[in-house]
Amino acid sequence: MNCREAREELRELEEGRMPREREAILRAHLATCDACRNADEAERAITALLRTRLPRYDAPDALKARISATLAQGAGAAYPRDAMPSDVRVRPTEARETRRSQRVGAFVGVLALAAAVALFAYRTPRPAETSPLVTEAVSDHLRTLYAEHPIEIASGGIHQVKPWFTGRLDFAPIVPFAGDDEFPLEGGAVAYFVDRKAATFFFKRRLHAISLFVFRADGLGWPSMKSAPGGGLVAYDATARGFHVLLWRRGELGYALVSDVEPGELAKLAARLNAPSD
Repeated sequence: MNCREAREELRELEEGRMPREREAILRAHLATCDACRNADEAERAITALLRTRLPRYDAPDALKARISATLAQGAGAAYPRDAMPSDVRVRPTEARETRRSQRVGAFVGVLALAAAVALFAYRTPRPAETSPLVTEAVSDHLRTLYAEHPIEIASGGIHQVKPWFTGRLDFAPIVPFAGDDEFPLEGGAVAYFVDRKAATFFFKRRLHAISLFVFRADGLGWPSMKSAPGGGLVAYDATARGFHVLLWRRGELGYALVSDVEPGELAKLAARLNAPSD
């Protein structure tokens, strides 16, 4: 099993719908692959978050009344024996067929109404199609938010944080912005982005956490990019699960900036991160 196959089957593993033989293969892969194991942990964290925070709505009283009426109709749809008109004679087989048809009709009606309730209860808009890199960036950001100790090197300035990555990565992260009063640098850590190690820089904007992932850009399915408002940075911007994401490339490196701050604030930080190096 390769990483792509493993990522596609993580949801089935989490929901307990995977055949035992396939589950054994996937678990064996997770035991030897740090990137996929991190992806599995992120998937579980996101699912738990959505289960506790996804809004649900009560069905309207009118819809509940319609369901109750349909159920009542299905329960007593056939003529009671003592209520059948005296001038109507129905053979037993015809009566059974009539009752069966009425029960089936009532059951179909209940199913239709139940579907309407489900649609009403989960009336969240279908998310627009977005880049898999955006999904990865948001998942990694959420994992850092819920990690017990996300920061491995506390910030004493960018010139202290960047050297810490030496020997921990197979590339040197290029981040010319050292943080300022608007966007203070909190620290850094080594993380995974898709199937490779990434340098993570943690910034803040008031009470908002901001993650910057820096990683090797080769071999990834990059989306089409365009100039950000105001010109300069060429990036891909998207919103997923309430988080704003900016993706861009700079030489051999890729960058993913993620936060729940306003898009304009995130673009301001991205511009500083792409300022010419000293």
